[in-house]
Amino acid sequence: MTQPAKKMIRIGSRGSRLALAQSELVKRLLVAAHPDLDDQEVEIVVISTKGDRILDRPLAEIGGKGLFTEEIEAQLMDGSIDLAVHSLKDMPTALPAGLELIAMLEREDPRDAFLSDKASQLTDLPTGAVVGTASLRRQAQVRALRPDLKVVTFRGNVQTRLDKLKRGEVDATLLALAGLKRLGLAHLAQEILDPAVMLPAAAQGIITIEARSDNADIRARLAPLDHRASHLCALAERALLATLDGSCRTPIAALATLDGERLHLTAKVLSPAGDVSHAVTCDGPTSDAAAIGAAAGRNLLRLAGADFFAALKAM
Repeated sequence: MTQPAKKMIRIGSRGSRLALAQSELVKRLLVAAHPDLDDQEVEIVVISTKGDRILDRPLAEIGGKGLFTEEIEAQLMDGSIDLAVHSLKDMPTALPAGLELIAMLEREDPRDAFLSDKASQLTDLPTGAVVGTASLRRQAQVRALRPDLKVVTFRGNVQTRLDKLKRGEVDATLLALAGLKRLGLAHLAQEILDPAVMLPAAAQGIITIEARSDNADIRARLAPLDHRASHLCALAERALLATLDGSCRTPIAALATLDGERLHLTAKVLSPAGDVSHAVTCDGPTSDAAAIGAAAGRNLLRLAGADFFAALKAM
């Protein structure tokens, strides 16, 4: 008797080297977690997003984080793909109805890396040196640390930015260490910046997997891939963003860490110029992860004041 063909599991992914490396990782983990699956039954579907296609303008000018997810989520909703792999820091806090972030992989190192052939660390760059980064969070923190530097918008995937750096378009750039590690390029980092100096983006270093809420089979498949500690940290950091209504126009930094069953969250909001910043810390039991993030957000709202956030939204 002929056996019925097994149903393919289709993973939606952006087409950059980093996105594909992350999707390949998810594929390997899925196959390893389920003996009934093999490589031939899990397919990676490359989907071009608006954020990948428009590289000549800052994200905040063309729509923000959703630019990297809209086309992928459309295919999730119409059933063209079964799950999608994302860098969690790129995900909006509000998802389309019917979609859910089902699993968070174990967090890679969340710190930022400094890359330059002009200096071995950020503090050693000469006055007037040009630092390129598309992240308002990084721009603001560099300006706060080194107001003598020139900071310019610097977009593109990891390899594009590395190529621009090599051509001398800027003197230095900052990239997520997690992405460099996943690409086997961590050796390019001259300096790994301590979070006390450069606080990371909320959810930096975490790969998340999105699927339809009603897809019970995929939910079951993804359950073994969910890393509890990383998920708890993500809950706190994303609750902070949601409370602050964080967007690509808002320089927000946050990092949650666990100590046993206690969660500690450090969060900061800055002006784009880096001349004004406000920071808070909150902690509590891991069972209150989302509440800790929301409390940190409320504390920042009170500390910074309504005028601070109104000015950011008006930019």
